[in-house]
Amino acid sequence: MHNEQNSIYDVKISTVSAGFISGNDVAQELTEMDLAMKLHYLRFVYYFKKPAFDGFTIFTIKETMFNWLNHAYIPCGRIRKADSGRPFIKCNDSGVRIIEAKCHLSLDEWLQSRDDSRHKFLVSNQVLGPDLAFSPLVLIQLTEFKCGGTSVGLSWSHLLGDTISAVSFIKLWAQVIAGHQPAQILIMAPKQSKDHDFQNTNLNPDTDPLSVKRVGPVGDLWSNPNNSKMETFSFYISKPELTRLQEKMYEEKVDQELPVFEGICAVIWKSLAKVRDESGLKVVTVCKSDVTNRSKGIITNKSQTIGVVKTDMSVEKCSPLKLGLLIKDQADDEREKIEETMRNLDDFLIYGANLTFVDMSDATFYEMEVRGQTPVYVNCFIDSIGDQGVVLVLPTPKGDSDERTVSITVPENEMAKLKTVLKEDWCIE
Repeated sequence: MHNEQNSIYDVKISTVSAGFISGNDVAQELTEMDLAMKLHYLRFVYYFKKPAFDGFTIFTIKETMFNWLNHAYIPCGRIRKADSGRPFIKCNDSGVRIIEAKCHLSLDEWLQSRDDSRHKFLVSNQVLGPDLAFSPLVLIQLTEFKCGGTSVGLSWSHLLGDTISAVSFIKLWAQVIAGHQPAQILIMAPKQSKDHDFQNTNLNPDTDPLSVKRVGPVGDLWSNPNNSKMETFSFYISKPELTRLQEKMYEEKVDQELPVFEGICAVIWKSLAKVRDESGLKVVTVCKSDVTNRSKGIITNKSQTIGVVKTDMSVEKCSPLKLGLLIKDQADDEREKIEETMRNLDDFLIYGANLTFVDMSDATFYEMEVRGQTPVYVNCFIDSIGDQGVVLVLPTPKGDSDERTVSITVPENEMAKLKTVLKEDWCIE
């Protein structure tokens, strides 16, 4: 890791804004779900081989960005607070932060390493605050490798929207690079004075939803105050490996099969129960894209379900099939409860409040095309999370529906034992 950190040099920082001003005193209100996500950050690193950005000077790149941000001006704004204390985005065209860097290694050399922490050197780890009015909501790091390959690191404040939102944002830039005029401006889902989507009046806002962990108050530094050191480990599951995994799960003849996501989650849930001796694993959170609630051209946090799964059984002794069926059929969507609780503007963690499984299988990472080149690899992690850990189930570069990349982030002191359990029990390494 130390060598890889030392390989990054010639770092320059600047800001790019939209080519056109969005108008005087344009403000974007934030929904309760946006504010519930305010302590979390999505970090993506897209790796492109030569010639995707070949011959592009930083001036050329910024020129494409001026046009791009005309169609996505809300992420250029900055956080302000109303007299009531409620945060909102002032669309003052302050821009996105651009970081330029170079790497001594070739792209192949960089990707050969199994150390997941290396990706963090290619994307900003910045959080919002303590000077909220000056903190960019989006940062983009462009790193040029020795071979001419380029990585694009996107740091995205989760309060702007979920993974699908962030991917829509960066893909819009690829369209502009290709010379296409985007069909519509990327806007945020409007805040409604009364949340018409949620009509249940039997809520008890005095009881926190199971999917959140109350923290803080954090003040103007929007990050997880917990100091647990977390480590990330990722692995690829090929089609034959997935088949083998499923065969092991269905040892007894069954008439029910699990979708890929639920099967992977069940294996990791059971494995972690072995590592933690069941501690804190009777409740897990499951996040999925809700395609029925997603409109094109909208960045939003309301289109991701936040389900809670509870069990009284011993997770370690339970069959993975039973655990997978629990995840598939028994997840209680808590968005409504979270929104009700957020009316008090308290500070919460969602990712990692419980062990959290996030299905990103449908995220179209590999459809971002720059001059005919799609990414050879996309790394993704969620920053500023709780210490129960997060598991991301991601697509693979080939886009095969029967293959996945899995990324697990847990406390550092659990990682070695978890790797051993996954290897011994499931031949995963």
